[in-house]
Amino acid sequence: MQSVYVYEFPHSTHHFLKTVLLTLKHSLSLTLQHFFPFAANLVCPPPPAKPHILFTDGESSVSFTVVESAAYFDFFLGNHPRPVGELHPFIPKLQAPTRAEGGSRVGPLMALQVTVFPNSGICIGFRFCHVAADGRSFDNFMKSWALVCKSGGDFGPGLQLPSHDRAAIKDPDAVELKFLERWWSWASTLEDREDARPVVDCRADYVRATFVLSQAQIERLKRLVRNQLAKDENSTPFNVSSFVVSSALIWFCLAKSEEITERNNSSVNEDDEPYYIIFGADCRSRLEFPLPTTYFGNCLRMCFVPVTKKELSGEKGVVAAAKAIGKEVGRLKSEALKEFDEWFVKHGEATKRGKHFAVEGSTNLSVYEADFGWGKPKKCNLVHIEESNAISLVESRDEKGGVEFSFALSRNRMTRFSAIFEEMLSQFI
Repeated sequence: MQSVYVYEFPHSTHHFLKTVLLTLKHSLSLTLQHFFPFAANLVCPPPPAKPHILFTDGESSVSFTVVESAAYFDFFLGNHPRPVGELHPFIPKLQAPTRAEGGSRVGPLMALQVTVFPNSGICIGFRFCHVAADGRSFDNFMKSWALVCKSGGDFGPGLQLPSHDRAAIKDPDAVELKFLERWWSWASTLEDREDARPVVDCRADYVRATFVLSQAQIERLKRLVRNQLAKDENSTPFNVSSFVVSSALIWFCLAKSEEITERNNSSVNEDDEPYYIIFGADCRSRLEFPLPTTYFGNCLRMCFVPVTKKELSGEKGVVAAAKAIGKEVGRLKSEALKEFDEWFVKHGEATKRGKHFAVEGSTNLSVYEADFGWGKPKKCNLVHIEESNAISLVESRDEKGGVEFSFALSRNRMTRFSAIFEEMLSQFI
């Protein structure tokens, strides 16, 4: 997982080093006392032993790097398309895993880098292993660190300390064992290398861009979907939420932008081929025995939603997408962690065909609330999405109730997506 938080900071590097750095590091140390897994190591022993997170008091730590950049700061604040590689220098590297006695692989779970743009701004970059925490846990950590820093080291009433109570999770279906079996199967083929993921081909023609939907546009989109559903006697009611309609619109526009490319390059008819959207759903409140929102770790269900290319690219593609997503979200109320075995099968089907994208993030996390004392972030980005055909979805920086989403495409396809998106806004929304 890779992310950056960009802040305005109209002061010199000297000012930062003398007045801010000490408070930033001290508040991080205080915060990590409660979010200690981020400072720990992931230990992966040979099968059949269980992988585990090991925190050693007095020894465990997080790599913290400070650098200065001469890059043009304002360039990072815009929504315009820009080369995907532009953000890479602001993401720290994780130390490569080492081999411990007995053959265990041991590696850190998080690294931080603070980049100072003299007299302009600050960028805080993270790289952390998803096995430590999901987005909600990381968001709680980030806002807690910011609050402690802003208060000068005080743990005020607004601080939400994490819950590490693993005993609160009931596992009657032996999901843990199924996870371990999958892990052992995968780990048996793992070779020593810095990162188990493939090296990303950062092609020069790939760009990243951010698009914004205002609250008014989302409300009009909701009305459009509800009106179409009212005309369909066979439709099943579902909650027409901001997530459902914004994801549906993105899905439709992506499919249309890809359709143009395929029409130009292939004569094969793939109308009945499934196109998948993949997203993770927070299950803390959806379990039989609910967990607190501050539960630290991962508590997600992966959702795989297919719609045929013909339906998705058709005149009512947005509604078809919304119905499929809404139906899947509705199932979470009673089937949060069921059908676990099918997750891997569905993931294989979706990724094998290549017609898929994943939604990461949530409009419920309030990432733009992380204020260290310099004001709220001017830009938040999930950098790793370019590696996994994913889209970052967060709340709007500028308006309550709005959403913004970022992703990477080839420059030509990004141009097509933008045109289709703007046409949809003007025609229907």
